[in-house]
Amino acid sequence: MKIVTIIGARPQFIKAAVLSRIIQSDPEVKEILIHTGQHYDENMSDVFFDEMSIPKPEYNLHIQSKLHGEMTGKMMIEIEKVVLAENPDWILVYGDTNSTLAGALVASKLHIKLAHVEAGLRSFNNNMPEEVNRIVTDRLSNILFCPTDYAIDNLKNEGFENFKDKKVFKTGDIMLDASLFYSKNEIKFDKQVPDSFVLCTVHRAENTDDNEKLLTIFDALNVIGNEHKIVLPLHPRTKSKLEVLKPDYKDFYTNIMFLEPLGYLEMIWCLNNCKFVITDSGGLQKEAYFFKKMCLTLRDETEWRELVDNGYNILTKIFKEEITEKAHRILNIKQDFGKELYGNGKSGELILEQLKNY
Repeated sequence: MKIVTIIGARPQFIKAAVLSRIIQSDPEVKEILIHTGQHYDENMSDVFFDEMSIPKPEYNLHIQSKLHGEMTGKMMIEIEKVVLAENPDWILVYGDTNSTLAGALVASKLHIKLAHVEAGLRSFNNNMPEEVNRIVTDRLSNILFCPTDYAIDNLKNEGFENFKDKKVFKTGDIMLDASLFYSKNEIKFDKQVPDSFVLCTVHRAENTDDNEKLLTIFDALNVIGNEHKIVLPLHPRTKSKLEVLKPDYKDFYTNIMFLEPLGYLEMIWCLNNCKFVITDSGGLQKEAYFFKKMCLTLRDETEWRELVDNGYNILTKIFKEEITEKAHRILNIKQDFGKELYGNGKSGELILEQLKNY
């Protein structure tokens, strides 16, 4: 069996590391990795392949940040060429990026079976490009690997039980597999990180493309940092926006420690040692939970509803007072992280088994 796997963004590298390692140990399966280039600088891409022992992609398309339509279209053109040359049994995609959508559309047009890892997630906000990518990819997939009961329920509510050509499986979350496997290899990076700090990331377009929202977030973070320093690996998109809006941002936000993007093993160290997490990322919400840390999410909604329902994650609108008040509240919460929301860390094995038995 031959699988073409399409990846392009940091979370996808982490997820692919789990399944690629399992595939390598199976003589009946061959995997061809395509890296679209969606995340392209060394710290956003290359370091992941090195430190996580992911096989280097056979194909790197070098398609970088552009408008959504242009990026997705160029990815489709190049992915189609590779797929026609490789003639796989499956195309496998992860998550909700433009790379995911491009791979799904190519699979559909070429009538190649499509597998979607992290299927069924919904924020119910169609203004998010990721939401549209999820919905379309799920509709085109032959086999849908869902991490949670909520994801299964979403697909049921959308009528997926009526599609005889689709199979839906609950696998647990493949990011949990990665966290368990790589946590023993955490790396403390060579920075003067304070003993007490809050880990933060900001990158989502709905926050970075709105100047008022972006400055509100950083003003709030600077206030929170009075009590516990904010450690913030700076996404290239966010950095470029700050350089225009606040050229002296490093000197202005004195309670924020700005870092270059970190490798996964360095992020694991931060998760293990931080007080709590502030983010607008989807994946980091779960990783905070995996490492028994509370999370404040800079969004009105989340795909990971079980984290909110069980008290591990607090959502916030982008108002300075609300962000700071909820951050202070989190510091006083003593939460029990004993619940098993995302499976048992064996998602990768189950995914490969179902692909082989389809």
